[in-house]
Amino acid sequence: MPFIPHSEIDLKQMLDTVGVASVDDLFDEIPDNLRAKGLDNVPKALSEMELGRLMNERAKQDEGNLCFIGAGAYEHHIPAAVWDIAMRGEFLTAYTPYQAEASQGTLQVIYEFQTNIVNLTGLFAANASLYDGASGVAEAVLMAVRANRKAKTRRVLIAGTVHPRYRQTTKSIVQSQNIEMIEIPYDSETGVIDMDILSQYEDDTYAAVIIQQPDFFGNLEQVDALTDWAHAHNSLLIAVVNPLSLAIYSAPSEWGEKGADIAVGDGQPLGVPLSSGGPYYGFMACTKPLIRQMPGRIIGKTVDLDGKPGYTLTLQAREQHIRRAKATSNICTNQGLAVTASTIHMALLGTEGLERVAAASLGNTEKLVQKLTSIEGVELVFTGPRFHEAVLRLNKPVDEVLAALAEQNILGGLSLKRQYPELGEAMLVCATEMRSHDDIEQYFQVLSHILSSEPQS
Repeated sequence: MPFIPHSEIDLKQMLDTVGVASVDDLFDEIPDNLRAKGLDNVPKALSEMELGRLMNERAKQDEGNLCFIGAGAYEHHIPAAVWDIAMRGEFLTAYTPYQAEASQGTLQVIYEFQTNIVNLTGLFAANASLYDGASGVAEAVLMAVRANRKAKTRRVLIAGTVHPRYRQTTKSIVQSQNIEMIEIPYDSETGVIDMDILSQYEDDTYAAVIIQQPDFFGNLEQVDALTDWAHAHNSLLIAVVNPLSLAIYSAPSEWGEKGADIAVGDGQPLGVPLSSGGPYYGFMACTKPLIRQMPGRIIGKTVDLDGKPGYTLTLQAREQHIRRAKATSNICTNQGLAVTASTIHMALLGTEGLERVAAASLGNTEKLVQKLTSIEGVELVFTGPRFHEAVLRLNKPVDEVLAALAEQNILGGLSLKRQYPELGEAMLVCATEMRSHDDIEQYFQVLSHILSSEPQS
């Protein structure tokens, strides 16, 4: 989209009209300690030609690779119709639909998206305004701290099996509001949270407990017991979920006796391509008592004076979106294009199609694990039930092995050395419905050769 920067004359005229001396004066309410002190690490500006060449080179790095990584970004088949429709001008250029009389198409799409998320999670209502799954967890924490009247505390428990980037992002966002995130260690034998370890947290109060299902390792947590434990200790239960997995596993609303209170996740598995890391989008759903604490846009369906169906923003004043001091969150960005793609994707696949994709992914991961663990020097770390990811341990340095695989155009997995060094030379692997028998066989052959080769002296 063309961009014309403002000239110095334009800036002066606008500042004079507003009545301030500088652009910095427009942000005087931001404390000095929160302001960036300069952008010293930003590289030198490139010309249009240089930038175009750089982006083409970056794009080519993704071509021709077999991807077995996962870890929150999944390569699924996206029917051609999804983005052919989503890229139509009326969707591509639509922005936040504050004027309902001019935005009925956009509002209806978002309403249909919310309905799909409600159907998957089983909760009362969903929104449409989160940047990604990671920031969605942070928003859920802020929401829980505001909403939990039984446990007036700014402390939150989060499972160590929640995605490391989600945990880091959440801490970065909420720590400035004096919210303390306390990590629950996982069982190194099973890769899930051991219920016995929760006894050490029973003497304190927490606004919420956060668990992920499937967890970061792909394992299935004891969600029923964890949910009931949280509620028994006056904590809200925040569920971090892969939306595709909900096509075959129980919905958060069915966990334990009362179900999860808030569900969040990343919508990338639903029709959004990998795109070298984004843009993705987050989703959130909650129970009825919490709906007025949910940030972002909520679209409702009604009828007009003529009895015709209509759609509009509901349950929140506009200040929720445009006035920082009055809002429950600063989330109001337009995620509409990705949401549109996901809505089309879910409509095309339907319930049966989503189930088939999830089941095929689960099956392919089992085939991958069986094949790779037949290689001498490869072992399965966690043997419990899982979805479409698994942790493997190698008898050689995992980073070197992954680099060697990449030279053969195989993205073999994600090294866990940095986030989980206690697992040793371990990597997280994933296989979606996109991985064929030949893909898995190729990975097997190349990995066998790498692990059997003697290191060069």
